[in-house]
Amino acid sequence: MVDLSLFDKWALGKLFDHSVLPKNTQEKDIREGCREAMKYNCAAFYSASYFWSPVVVQELAGTDIHVATGIDFPFGASPSVVKAFETEHAVAAGCSAVDMVVNVGALKDKRLEVIKQDLKAFKAAAGPALTKVILEVCFLTDDDIKNACGLLTELGVDYAKTSTGQFEGPTMEQFLLMRKCLEGSGVKLKVAGVKFPRPQNAYAFLLAGADLIGTRAAPAIIEALDQMRSIGMVPPLKVGAEHVVHA
Repeated sequence: MVDLSLFDKWALGKLFDHSVLPKNTQEKDIREGCREAMKYNCAAFYSASYFWSPVVVQELAGTDIHVATGIDFPFGASPSVVKAFETEHAVAAGCSAVDMVVNVGALKDKRLEVIKQDLKAFKAAAGPALTKVILEVCFLTDDDIKNACGLLTELGVDYAKTSTGQFEGPTMEQFLLMRKCLEGSGVKLKVAGVKFPRPQNAYAFLLAGADLIGTRAAPAIIEALDQMRSIGMVPPLKVGAEHVVHA
C-alpha cells in the first residue's frame, strides 16, 4: 500500500498516468498534455493513438516519463494478431508502456483460451515495454474479474487496469476484488475511470491500494493534495519526506 504521508505534490505525480484521449485531438493538445505531465512529474503520458507517439517522444525527451498509448482501444474486440500488430507499431513508434483492452465478450463467454492467446501475443509484441491490461470492469461479473485476474497472474503482465475511462469506472468493491485476486502475484493495480468528485475518489483508491491512477485530470487531482490533507482524508506529510518517489 502507498503511504501518502511520504508524498508531496512532486513525488505524488509518479502515482499518476496523465492522458489526452479524444479522437479529435490535435498536435497542440498533445504537446500541452506532455508539458502538464512534465510539470506534475507524472509516471506516463498517454495519447489515444500511437500516431502521436513521435510527438510525445520529442516532448518528453530527457525525462523519465513513459511514452504510452492504448491498444485495441477502447473496445478490445480485435483478434490477437491485430492486438500484436498494434503493439509492435506502438513500441516501434517509441512507446515504453502499452495498455491493451481485454476482449470483454470472450471473457464473459468464458472463452478464456481467447483471452490467454491475446495476452501471450500482447506480451511478446510489447518486448521491454510495460504491459497493462484493461478489464473494463463495469461490464463484468465478479467471476469474470476473478477469471481475468487469474490469467493476468499466469501470463505475468505488469499491471491490471480497471477501465478505459470511456465508460463507467470501477466501484470500490470491484477494485478490492481485483486487489484480493492479485495479492502476492506481482501484478500491480491501475485505476482509470475515476468518478466525480475525482480528487476524493482518486485518493480513496490510492489509500485502498492502487499503484497508479490513469486520468485526464491528473493536474487537478495532484493540486488537491493540500485540500485532502486539510480535511483529514490524506495523512500529513512526514518531516523530511519531501520528494520521496514511490518505487
